[in-house]
Amino acid sequence: QVQLVESGGALVQAGGSLRLSCTASGRIFSINTMGWYRQAPGKQRELVATLTNGGHTNYADSVQGRFTISRDNAKNTVYLQMNSLKPEDTAVYYCNADDVTTPWGRFTNIWGQGTQVTVSS
Repeated sequence: QVQLVESGGALVQAGGSLRLSCTASGRIFSINTMGWYRQAPGKQRELVATLTNGGHTNYADSVQGRFTISRDNAKNTVYLQMNSLKPEDTAVYYCNADDVTTPWGRFTNIWGQGTQVTVSS
């Protein structure tokens, strides 16, 4: 079974930086896409950034130029470096792994439990 565990969420002042981490545990051969999504109170979950095994990135317009996604495939870990944080970045940030190959088959759309990021003005 594959599990995702996020860390790094915190309370930070506007203009500050945070780095989120997410590690996938279990017997994993490969993960095609890893990414971050977020959900603010009263809003739908939205894409923040994704990164494929081949290095293709996709960012939400609202974070382009401020956030950077990266991954360490050997550790099955994805990172989100968040700079120039704004109060509107406040949300629960969820890690996602899609198209995960294991000895028991391929799995899609696996979610972590989420980590809270709060940006004060």
